[in-house]
Amino acid sequence: MNANKALWEKGDFTRIAAAMRESGDALVESLGVTPGAKVLDLGCGDGTTALPAARRGADVLGVDIASNLVAAGAARAALEGLRNIRFEEGDASDLANLADKSFDLVVTIFGAMFAPRPFDVAKEMVRVTKPGGRIVMGNWIPGDPTLVAQILRISGAYSPPPPESFVSPVCWGVEADVIERFTAAGVPQANIACKRDTYVFDHAGPPSDFLDAFQQYYGPTMNAFEAAAKDGREEALRAELDALFAAQNVSADPQRTRIPATFLRLTVQVD
Repeated sequence: MNANKALWEKGDFTRIAAAMRESGDALVESLGVTPGAKVLDLGCGDGTTALPAARRGADVLGVDIASNLVAAGAARAALEGLRNIRFEEGDASDLANLADKSFDLVVTIFGAMFAPRPFDVAKEMVRVTKPGGRIVMGNWIPGDPTLVAQILRISGAYSPPPPESFVSPVCWGVEADVIERFTAAGVPQANIACKRDTYVFDHAGPPSDFLDAFQQYYGPTMNAFEAAAKDGREEALRAELDALFAAQNVSADPQRTRIPATFLRLTVQVD
């Protein structure tokens, strides 16, 4: 069994993605997507960035390793009547079914960073991008004090140690690492640009309710709670995360949660 596939099929990321729509649309708007552009969204989930690209007239393919998220994305597109988008299962480490130089834009927002074999991920993204095209990644940053980096840090402290071969997904948030990976794929360093950006989670409920969604539906957090329960630390984990969500919430409405999270935005120009 593919461990990455099992992780993302374990829960229901659509419950988290519901809080990500506003920022997903804003991010796509910033990319200047044009009608007819060929766009690949890797680790697309249920379409938080793929659907906004299609609404702007692009010809979009969403690829995700989780079959439930592929189905959810297709259902959302059908509900909107979007015929210029399709979803399929795939692994960002091996896009063998996609032809070389197929896409004007490859985008992956908190998606491909979780795939194994990061050098293969970079190589595959470069391979399927047309000359003159772009790759845009959004990646969480290790040690960052904002929400998701801290969720992953806290969850990791309650989880069994990973195998020796494991490469942390948040290494994609380290500028030196992403430069190394894309230069190894043949991209000149001058074509690689990194900057910090902000993504806002907007949930229609208090912070504790938003945490419930992570505990019940977000694979990494689900695994952490299962591990913590085995040694009697479940309440301690919940208390740490409760404090985190409450502290990061910037909404003045006690029945709404708005949490900004910092990420590394990477843009690669492919010659």
